[in-house]
Amino acid sequence: MADDLTFACVGARAEPYAVFPTLVFRLRITEPSPGGLHAIALRCQIRVEPHLRRYVPAEAELLGDLFGDPARWGDTLKPLQFATVSITVPAFRESTEIDLPVPCSYDLEVAAGKYFAALDEGEVPLLMLFSGTVFARTPDGFAVGQVPWHCEARHGLPVAVWRELMDRYFPESGWLRLRRDTLRTLHRFKSERAAATWDEAVELLLGENPR
Repeated sequence: MADDLTFACVGARAEPYAVFPTLVFRLRITEPSPGGLHAIALRCQIRVEPHLRRYVPAEAELLGDLFGDPARWGDTLKPLQFATVSITVPAFRESTEIDLPVPCSYDLEVAAGKYFAALDEGEVPLLMLFSGTVFARTPDGFAVGQVPWHCEARHGLPVAVWRELMDRYFPESGWLRLRRDTLRTLHRFKSERAAATWDEAVELLLGENPR
């Protein structure tokens, strides 16, 4: 029933009207048996495979937090967990296409967030691993099976799509989590210097402590 099930990712876009940043991947699912499938309770784990692309010097410098010195990248450039999502695929025969919404974080404390934020151009190499339960009609009722573990798809997510997504929800800005005591110290610094905004306070702080 599910032995010939195959998946392909045929595109991705930034969802403009979600409550929080969401990428929408377009999946094509194929299952050639004549009876078709009644439904799939589908799970998808998405990983970033950073070893599958090249990096310009500016990107490599920012990726040092994640992977260390580029001389060691042969050992440290390991896959990063991006997301795990679930969706119900409705009945179809032969093939269908569905949207897979994936909520995204701009938290720079999260490894995948750091990775995306460091890239200037090109594509993010993604590996999509599928699992779940398959339901099919039979002459006697229903049959239940599992999505084979070998089901996967690769997709090159354009960095431009990621930037479009973040610009929609956080225009020209980002998030940085600080300890409460650090934030209070920064708040006092902002007040003492009469800085109008947090950006101005950080710029003043960086100016007083040049690299």
